[in-house]
Amino acid sequence: MSQNGGGEPLVEIHGVTKRYGAIVALDDVSAALTERAVGLLGANGAGKSTLMRAILGLIKADAGSIRVLGIDASKPTWEIRRLLGYMPEHNSLPLGMTARDLVVHMGELRGLPRRVAVLRASEVLFQVGLEEERSRLIRTFSVGMKQRTNLAQAIVHSPGLVILDEPTNGLDPAGREEMLTLVRRLSAELGIAVVMSSHVLEDVARTCDSVIVLREGRVAATRTIDHAAAATQGDVQVRITGDPARFTQAATGLGLTVQGDGDGDGAWLLVRGKDAAGVLTGVRDAAVVAGVGLHELRPAGPTLEESLIGAIG
Repeated sequence: MSQNGGGEPLVEIHGVTKRYGAIVALDDVSAALTERAVGLLGANGAGKSTLMRAILGLIKADAGSIRVLGIDASKPTWEIRRLLGYMPEHNSLPLGMTARDLVVHMGELRGLPRRVAVLRASEVLFQVGLEEERSRLIRTFSVGMKQRTNLAQAIVHSPGLVILDEPTNGLDPAGREEMLTLVRRLSAELGIAVVMSSHVLEDVARTCDSVIVLREGRVAATRTIDHAAAATQGDVQVRITGDPARFTQAATGLGLTVQGDGDGDGAWLLVRGKDAAGVLTGVRDAAVVAGVGLHELRPAGPTLEESLIGAIG
């Protein structure tokens, strides 16, 4: 993984082990979290939540060490608390408070003066889409609104790093989409580094720049997620219904290169071009000219899921 802006890793984990009786939750885990948004991926029970609690200093490892933003996490101080934000998987929001009062209160607990906390609460509630509901009692909120309130309290003090534990937990498809967009904005636009746990690969792939896979308390794999390359990659694989030869002829006439020896419906063809937009447009136009159907389209080369399938399973 590349270095975060050429500086120190956000989080350095060296040989961390944590046991709960006979259960080994973390087994000699070492990793350097260096990207602006890092995903912790793994099945339930893989050790994700335990690792995040150790990073936060909420639990003490039996062995090993963790440094967060250059600070020893085993010795929690006011300094590290001020620099971190945390959104737990299961929220325990006070239902009798309004969203505004809660976020202001959390800002003050993290050291913001009252006037600054009020201002920041208004800003973050706007950012998470709750500005019109800020005066409603939390008990009247939907699950999605409660999750967005939970996110707002985690970032009200402008932390250097926010840790999100399964932020899409319990959300319907629309709420999940909103949350993933918000999470990506944290690192991409608001300058807040993110460590996010999930058991859903798609959520990590959409919001993070790298992924660490945990399996049975161990690091099973690490990968960098290159969003820029994915957006500009010119090679795609196409499965068509119709005559591959006609499609190949039409695509070649549009300046594309086609490889593949399929000879009937369902043939997979590799289509190359200078950039993703040009290839996709060319594939569409070639299909129209050749009178074939496009059954499936995907980037060429192994997907992130394919490269991690052994580690996840």
